[in-house]
Formats: sequence, structure tokens, C-alpha cells
Amino acid sequence: MTIRVGIIGASFARAAYLPALRTIDDVELLAIASARLFSAQSAADQFGIPHVYDDWRRMLGERQFDLVCIATPTVFHAPMTLAALKAGAHVLCEKPMAMNRYESAAMLEMAEAAGLLHIIGHELRFNPNRRKIKSLIDSDAIGDVRYLNIHNISPTWGDQTWRRAGDWLLREDMGGGRLGASGSHMIDLMRFWLGDIGAVSGQVATLTPERFDKETGARWIATADDHFSFTAETRNGALCSVTVSFSGRHGSGNHVQIYGADGTIMLAESDEKLLVALAGEEMQDMSLRDPNADRPGIGTGVWNVSFVALMEELTAAIREKRQLAWGATFSDGHQCQIALDALRQSSRERRWVAL
Repeated sequence: MTIRVGIIGASFARAAYLPALRTIDDVELLAIASARLFSAQSAADQFGIPHVYDDWRRMLGERQFDLVCIATPTVFHAPMTLAALKAGAHVLCEKPMAMNRYESAAMLEMAEAAGLLHIIGHELRFNPNRRKIKSLIDSDAIGDVRYLNIHNISPTWGDQTWRRAGDWLLREDMGGGRLGASGSHMIDLMRFWLGDIGAVSGQVATLTPERFDKETGARWIATADDHFSFTAETRNGALCSVTVSFSGRHGSGNHVQIYGADGTIMLAESDEKLLVALAGEEMQDMSLRDPNADRPGIGTGVWNVSFVALMEELTAAIREKRQLAWGATFSDGHQCQIALDALRQSSRERRWVAL
């Protein structure tokens, strides 16, 4: 079976989706759409995609797809997903799933009713080190998890001339901001490792609202968050603490620490070293290297490499007419969206919010 694929969005899709799909046999990259026709044409030329559009609705109306992959600003996720499902396609939707839990609920309901496969772009579930962490926790190797800490400080957004004026990543009304971009990944990993979240308390902030267009220098105001921190309680009793700030001029990287009754797990994204210590023992390097990193044409970094295994699983499930064995489904995405909404509510109302 040849799987006919349509792509909506030509930025991250070009970096991660298309290189991964090109490694899989019997996948036909049929069409790509982007609001900027030049971007779509450039990606099409690079990956041999025959049909190019600047109108995603026209693409869905004129072509028949087995799979539609959506990598666009968050504000478009729900309408694009619903249209793709209505057209009979399985859907990969980038994170965060939607603008709010009402949109994500509608997406999940339609996908389930149509009997179509659905997956969120939480590619880190397919990373060998993060799957190793899950196996260590599930096997009780470190005992009951008591505390999880994630700390990610980056200088990326500290540069006030980083983007053009009005860039969607810095606009709240478009679904931009670090809580959706980074927080959704962290919440998904927390659920992947520890199960459902019971309650959250946090703060979501825009610490550097004043911006200047990278080309013209014109002043403008960003409305999306560049900083968030929260505490969460899982239904299993573990406490979680997360701090992410992209508003400084220097960073300290992304670090994960998980403390159990009988052991400790540490992972740093900068070098992807997985360190594990069991009770009474020193830290041991249990790092696993993703074999897909050696494939030609795959971009560097855990994000790009992990998408190969995600696409392999998704296309195999479509071909074999089965459910996904791995991956964050729309059900997971909806639960993540509930947590994101609760965090924003907690920040506004300055209180704990139960999920």
C-alpha cells in the first residue's frame, strides 16, 4: 500500500516531517500547502512533491490523502484537522493540539467517530533515552517516584530583535508562546512517565514584551508568554516542578531530574546523557543513541531525529490497519490541553486548579 501524504505548513515540516517521511518505503509525498507559496514551492523542489498550494482548503478538496500532517501556527490546528478528518485522512497534528480544550475535544471526537488514526507531534516519546526512562519507572527500578524537576533556561527570546514584527510565535491570539511550544512537550512527558496530572499551580508571563522588527527595527509588542513555571501533583502522588524561561540573555540548557524512593534519573538535552543511580550506587551512564541519527538527510538534534521513528510507527499502523503501539494520540493531546488551560487559569487566578 502506498500512503499518499499531504503536508500543511512548510517550516518545521520541512525540517522534521519531510526528511523522516522520505526514509520510509511506499510513501508518496503528494502535495504541500503554505500561506507563503514560495515556502511551499521551495520545500516541494527539495523533496520532489508534485503539487503545491497556498490554500490548504483547496489542497484538501482537489487531492485525496491517506495521511495529512499539520505543522502550522496553533490557531489553525483545529480547523485544518477537522477538515482533513472530514476528507477521510488520518492526521498528524503538531503540538500544542489546539487553542483550548474545547477545540481539542472536538478534534478528538471527530477522529474517534471517523475511526481514523490520530497522533500529536510529541516526538520525544519515540526517543530511546526517554523511552528508557519510562521502562525504568514502569519496572520499579527507582521505586515510587517522589519528585520530578524540569529546568530549561534559554536566551533565544532574550534578543528583542529575534523575529519580525507580528511573528505568530510571539502572539497570544495565534497560539504562540513557550507554554504551548515547550510546556506541552513537558506535560506530555510527565504523563508518559508518571500518569495523569491531578492539579496544577503556576505562573505564565511575558517578561520581554517590547520587541523590534529584525529587519526594520520598528517597535512592536509581543503578547505571548516567554516564561512559565508551575508545580503539579500527579494522581500517583508524585510532585513535579517545571521552570522554563526564554527571556534572559544567557541560558543553562534543559535538564530533567527524577527522584524515586530507590534511585535517581538525570537527563540533559545538551549532550543527551542519561545518568541513573540506584540506591547505594554511583551514577551510571545508561545513555542510548538513536540509530536514526545515522540516516542520511536527517537533521541533527533530538527533535528531528525522533520524528523518524514516529513516522515509521504512524505509517506502519496505517498500512497494517491497526491502532498505534506508541505515540501521543488526540486523547493524550486533549489531556495535555486541559493541563495547559488549567495552568493559564491558575496564573490568572493565582491558585491551584484541579484537572
